[in-house]
Amino acid sequence: MKKWYETLFENYGLQYDYEDFTRGTIGECDFIERELNYEKNLRILDIGCGTGRHCIELAKRYYQLTGVDLSVSMLKRAREKALRLNLSIDFQKQDARNLPFTDEFDLVMMICEGAFPLMETDEMNFQILQNAAKALKTNGKLIFTTLNGLFPLTHSTKDFLAGTKKEVFTSYKKNNFDLMTFRDHNTTIVVDDLGYSKKIESNERYYVPSEITWLLKSLNFRNIGIFGANLGAFSRNDKLTTEDFEMLVVAEK
Repeated sequence: MKKWYETLFENYGLQYDYEDFTRGTIGECDFIERELNYEKNLRILDIGCGTGRHCIELAKRYYQLTGVDLSVSMLKRAREKALRLNLSIDFQKQDARNLPFTDEFDLVMMICEGAFPLMETDEMNFQILQNAAKALKTNGKLIFTTLNGLFPLTHSTKDFLAGTKKEVFTSYKKNNFDLMTFRDHNTTIVVDDLGYSKKIESNERYYVPSEITWLLKSLNFRNIGIFGANLGAFSRNDKLTTEDFEMLVVAEK
């Protein structure tokens, strides 16, 4: 039986690129470049690359990219876009919980909840972080965004998803945030590339900063920074608050 995140991203590659949250790609890649000190010879792994929007933008800037995703339809869309732009990007179908890379990359990124934190157990989410760490070279850097557990302590995730997080082809119902597990269970309704409406029972994990710090320290990461994740405008100057729906995490191996 397919998991909810597999069903969500099935036949969704075209529609995904029209969602509002994809509009921040250029600014987010500006931040990534700054974190890399503009060193063009560095190798980058994008876990949960989706339709390849960050891979493609960074490949345009002459970086070496490998993008992995579980969704065949998202990867198909990514390859089509890269081919149209004559960009050489290694897109692979891989499960983020079991990646084949060891000490290969200077940067691993997981942007816009790329794989982490969508898994159904905390152990599976941790496996993704383990594989990211394993893929990195010594002194490599990890950059990712994840759901901010401070937000639902003071806000309704139902109201936020219904009102302020604007998505064209996706809507949410029956949100139920569990304070014991920090998981939001909701019914996600998405219109796929064929125009069919799919109803999916989703289950996403929110993390508080201290959890992320502990998980990364247990994997021997250092210089861990956690910031507010503003769409298209990532910055180390943005202190994380309860008003941020997502957090931006930067750490060094």
